Amino acid sequence: MSRKPVPAQSGDRSRTEVLFDRPQLMAQLFGEFDQNLLALENKLGVYITARGNKVGLEGTAEAVAQARDVLHGLYNRIARGEVVDTGLIDAVIAMSSEPTLAGILQADSGGGAVPQIMIRTRKKTIVPRTIAQAHYMRQLLNNDIIFALGPAGTGKTYIAVAQAVAQLITGSVQRLILSRPAVEAGEKLGFLPGDMKEKVDPYLRPLYDALNDCLPAEQVERRIASGEIEIAPIAFMRGRTLADAFIILDEAQNTTPAQMKMFLTRFGENSRMVICGDPKQTDLPGGMNASGLNDAVGRLEGVEGLSICRFGSGDVVRHPIVGRIVEAYEGKSD
Repeated sequence: MSRKPVPAQSGDRSRTEVLFDRPQLMAQLFGEFDQNLLALENKLGVYITARGNKVGLEGTAEAVAQARDVLHGLYNRIARGEVVDTGLIDAVIAMSSEPTLAGILQADSGGGAVPQIMIRTRKKTIVPRTIAQAHYMRQLLNNDIIFALGPAGTGKTYIAVAQAVAQLITGSVQRLILSRPAVEAGEKLGFLPGDMKEKVDPYLRPLYDALNDCLPAEQVERRIASGEIEIAPIAFMRGRTLADAFIILDEAQNTTPAQMKMFLTRFGENSRMVICGDPKQTDLPGGMNASGLNDAVGRLEGVEGLSICRFGSGDVVRHPIVGRIVEAYEGKSD
C-alpha cells in the first residue's frame, strides 16, 4: 500500500511503526483493497503504509497516536472474532478520543486483553461502541431499574436484550419478560385476523429480532415454549408480580402514565427492569405530554437503585445516515 501522503494541517510531524504479531489477521484489518486503512487516513488525517504485518503512520503527533490506538483496537476486536465495518471503525475512532473510555481503550489495545465491559451471548459478544453505551452497560450490571432514553439506532433495546439473554444463560435470572405497548405508529391498521399471538406479534417483532441475534433460533423457540422467555403486550402485565426475571419494556414512550405506573410496580425480588424509549417520538394521541415515559422520568430521577441513561444522535450505531437524519429532525422546530 503506497499513496501520496496526507498533509498535516497543524502540529509537528510524527512517524511511527506498528507491528502486529498475527499476520493472518492483516487482510481483515486492512480491508478489501485497503479500504479500512483508507477510511482511517480520511478520518484522522494520517498517511498509512502497510507491508506484511507492519503498518507505518505519519502525521501530527496527536493524529498518529490516535491512529495507532484505533488500529490496536480494531486488531484485537478481529482477534476476538468481530467483523470490521464502517460503523465499527467510526465507533473505535470516537472511543479513542474520549478520555473517559481510557480503561476500555487500554483493554482493547493492550496485548489482546479482553475489554472490561462486554456482554456474551450464545451467538456473539457485544462491546460498547459509544460512551453512552459503555455507561449503559455498566448500569445494567449495577442498578435494579434502568431507563434508556434516546433516538432509534442507539442500541437501547438491543443491548438490554443481550444482557437479559446473558443473565438467563448464566442462571442469574430464571425468566426473560419482554414487553411493548401495542400502539399503532401513526397508521390505522384496522382489524387483524388470527389468534391473540398473531394479532400482537407484529408489534413485538423487534424484540424477536434482537433475541434471534443473541440466541440460536431453536433455543429461542424452545425457551418461549417452556415459558423461560415471554414476549407480550404491556396489558398482559397487569396483576402480576415479576420476580426472578429480567424485564424489558420497549417503546415506553407509547405508554400512558397509568400503564407505566402499573408496569413499574410489577417489580419483584431478584429482578432487573429496563425501560427503553424515545421521549421525542411518541405515537400516543395528545403528544408527548401524555407519555408515561416522560411522566416517570420526571418523577423518579434521583431515586436510589434507579438510573437513567440518555443517548443522543451521536450514539446512533446503525448506518451513519441514520445519525444525520436524527440530527436533522432534532434540529428542526416542531
